[in-house]
Amino acid sequence: MVFLTVVILAVVVSVLYYYFTRTFSYWKDRYVTGLKPTPFFGNMYRSTMRYDTMGVVFKNIYESFPGEKVVGMFRMTTPTLLVRDLDILKDILVKDFDNFVDRGLEFSKEGLGQNLFHSDGETWRGLRSRFSPIFTNSKLKNMMYLLNDRADKFVDYVSEMIATTPEQDIHGLVQKYTMSTITGCAFGLDIDTFRGDVQTLKRIDKEIFTPNYAVEFDMMFPGVLKKLNMSAFPAYLGKFFKELVETVTTQRNGKPSNRKDFMDLILEMKNRKQIEIVKKHGDEETRTIEITNDVIEAQAFVFYAGGYETSASTMGFMLYHLALDTKIQDRLRNEIDEYLERHSDKIELDTLNELQYLDQVFSETLRMYPIVDSLQRKAGNDYKLPEVEVTIAKDQVVIASVSGIHHDEKYYPEPEKFDPERFSPENVAARHPFAYLPFGLGPRHCIGMRFARVQSWVCIIRLLSKFRLEAGKNTVRSFSNNPYRVVIAPNKTLYVNVYPR
Repeated sequence: MVFLTVVILAVVVSVLYYYFTRTFSYWKDRYVTGLKPTPFFGNMYRSTMRYDTMGVVFKNIYESFPGEKVVGMFRMTTPTLLVRDLDILKDILVKDFDNFVDRGLEFSKEGLGQNLFHSDGETWRGLRSRFSPIFTNSKLKNMMYLLNDRADKFVDYVSEMIATTPEQDIHGLVQKYTMSTITGCAFGLDIDTFRGDVQTLKRIDKEIFTPNYAVEFDMMFPGVLKKLNMSAFPAYLGKFFKELVETVTTQRNGKPSNRKDFMDLILEMKNRKQIEIVKKHGDEETRTIEITNDVIEAQAFVFYAGGYETSASTMGFMLYHLALDTKIQDRLRNEIDEYLERHSDKIELDTLNELQYLDQVFSETLRMYPIVDSLQRKAGNDYKLPEVEVTIAKDQVVIASVSGIHHDEKYYPEPEKFDPERFSPENVAARHPFAYLPFGLGPRHCIGMRFARVQSWVCIIRLLSKFRLEAGKNTVRSFSNNPYRVVIAPNKTLYVNVYPR
């Protein structure tokens, strides 16, 4: 019996070992350079164990092969190609976009699954065409009064906070502002996020941005989430956004109001019952998407997630660096003071482009800390890569390490130095356009990037016009990424001292 047990155990171990290493010769057989994979984990051991984020893992792989255009890697047992060459990346994201429409993470379309970010190409085209108008100049102008109002309230709140102590958690501070703007601009809710109870919203933040193992599960068994009708998000999120949409819908009697915000667009879509999917070719049949409650709640979810934490993190990192380098801060403040003096202390959408140095500082922040630090696309059909003898197989995923590109000395000398001059007009013109990807590029770039920029700039303008920032005794000089966040976040609290001017 002992001998038989040992034999059975050995057979089981051998079978499992074979199964979890069966793909590991894939890139070697195709003469593609890459790191040696670990059984079961592939090249994802450190992120699966939550020692690093996935973005850090991809960045390390990117940096390990400086002479290669592409690198073979394994996300768990799944062969995946990391693209380093910017011209190849341009072909994937723009020239041959129709073959790389999908992001490559598929799960249940019920609940939050049909959101704009994760939806497949067909659904994405229909939703994108309907949501693009909310970020036009006219729509953003309609939101400016609300952004200005929230920024003024934020300044008042900061004054109260620093009266007790100048030392502030700068990321936690600006979170109060973005939480206020997104609930107001997206859902028309007047929530006191500065002094009120926002524990529910904080829980939502945790649920959205804390990684779970659904992604690794899908890497191990590609497509399994979709086949089993499983969601990548906890049930609590679906319940929250269901109730949120119902509340706003009831307040507006099921019809668009005059706010011209996100929920107005949602209600307009709901009343139409369905929307047409944009045709790729003129001879295609017209197809539609039914606007169910699930579709509506999924868009509410992705708009909230995209407009709240991403902007808060960017502003937090930016203000942290301004506290460390007061020369950059003073130059930026001078530009802001001159801007406000020219425009009678008014911040308007049409005049924001005058703030060139603010644009440079903001862009440098996103270079150092691209909130979504990797891009992912799935091939719709076999695709022969230009310039290299490599074919991406149908349904195979390609990865671009945004952090790797943004910290590559070939494009940005001394990449760990915070230097807004990298984004002077002449330096931008001299650099490959795909060396800067904080919002992605091509048709599937971030739809809310203009809103994020305006939302952040209004806050920064008001804050620096009233306060100065300094490093204090508890201001850290170095930190790493928090492996328990799915977007870039520090593993230490970024304390800075805030003083009235």
